[in-house]
Amino acid sequence: MVSLLVLVVVLAVFLVIIGVSAFLHRLARGHSRGGALGEGGLTMQGFAYALTVLAVLFLLAVGYNFAAGSAYEGHLMEWLNIVVRLMHVTFGIAWIGASFYFVFLENALNRTDNVREELAGNLWAVHGGGFYYLEKYKLAPKEIPKALHWFKYEAYFTWLTGFSLLCVVYYFNPSAMLIDPQVLDISPLAGVGIGIGSFGVAWVTYHLLCRTPLVKNGPLMAVLGLLICTAFAWFYCQVFSARAAYLHFGAMLGTLMVGNVFFIIIPAQKAMVKAATEGLPLNPELGKHAGLRSLHNNYFTLPVLFVMVSNHFPSTFGHSYPWLVLAAIALGTAGIKHWLNLREKHQATGIVFPLAAGLLLAVAFVTAPKTDAGAAVNCTPNVSMAQVQGIVQQRCLRCHSATPTDDVFKSPPNGVVYDSPTDIIRLKDKIMQRVVVTKTMPQNNKTGMTQEERNLIRCWIEQGAKAE
Repeated sequence: MVSLLVLVVVLAVFLVIIGVSAFLHRLARGHSRGGALGEGGLTMQGFAYALTVLAVLFLLAVGYNFAAGSAYEGHLMEWLNIVVRLMHVTFGIAWIGASFYFVFLENALNRTDNVREELAGNLWAVHGGGFYYLEKYKLAPKEIPKALHWFKYEAYFTWLTGFSLLCVVYYFNPSAMLIDPQVLDISPLAGVGIGIGSFGVAWVTYHLLCRTPLVKNGPLMAVLGLLICTAFAWFYCQVFSARAAYLHFGAMLGTLMVGNVFFIIIPAQKAMVKAATEGLPLNPELGKHAGLRSLHNNYFTLPVLFVMVSNHFPSTFGHSYPWLVLAAIALGTAGIKHWLNLREKHQATGIVFPLAAGLLLAVAFVTAPKTDAGAAVNCTPNVSMAQVQGIVQQRCLRCHSATPTDDVFKSPPNGVVYDSPTDIIRLKDKIMQRVVVTKTMPQNNKTGMTQEERNLIRCWIEQGAKAE
């Protein structure tokens, strides 16, 4: 009876919030600019969206409270992971796509041929069966149009969903996913605090550096940025599990990017729009500095994209020097982006692309498993399937089973199960990569697999992975 009453109250609160949100949406449609509230950019429509998000979060919190400790907890967390990850990827595509497009526009503008005095350049383009003509003003048009689109929500929601995903995967289960006692044995609260705090430290460091004259020296700024990013990569790998370290590095870069949008780019655009609307003199330095921060974001994009997919590739974060691999891949992907930017400006040289591609190929070569790595392993003849299955049952089945007993994973990660000898044989290549070569499984070596057990599995695979 009590549970039913609580459920009715929860649904009533949810419906009230949704009703208020719908009412605000309806009011906003009858006003210009979404029902603007003052000069701060707040709108009734914005409040309506915020209430909708609040309602969803409220429902999720209540749902998790009911599911905690039951068979539904793992199922709810898995679907929460799916939804947040999908939202993060979607908003990320929109944000990075906008970054690529506007840097392309800046690089490809016609600045000389029949360009009006008030313009910085123009561009003809064809796409989707239609022709487009775009103009960029040096400062601002004489009259600001009422329908002016702002590119900011893509950035905000990419960061918000990314941070939410970081919470779902790492911060909700820090002992299992974030902290590796073999790297640094710290409390879950300390791990979460270090992770979140590092983002603030990174932003302050970067922002202060951008306020110095060094920001106008592109090559020097790039070298300093690389050194600072490498330092963060090293730091994360000394504190967290390698996989979590990579994701925090990407989240750190994402924080710098959204900080540029929130603190620099959008305020500069608001100041320019306000000045143009009120007929006041425009400060061209605002636009130049905002454009520079936008260019920085453009170079961060490919390293961030790599980090987003890195957890699927243990040959990178599973290396003995994961921070160096991460720094090298970040440099190589940023180098590829630099070459693309030069190409759009018709300034591409024959050295940038080969250097960047060569660096990435060198990383692939260095991280490859050594062919003689098994020479030091003294294999006993005819390692049996029963020996290997015994190790798997003791070290792996608590997660990788159709019915996991792990305290975190309530369903087998990525659908991988080792319940039968057939399952083990079928996935022997994956086992070789994750268990023997990179040693990234079990996750943070949660079950305490020994080197002798890894050697035994290696011998069994090298002897043909026989069932008998």
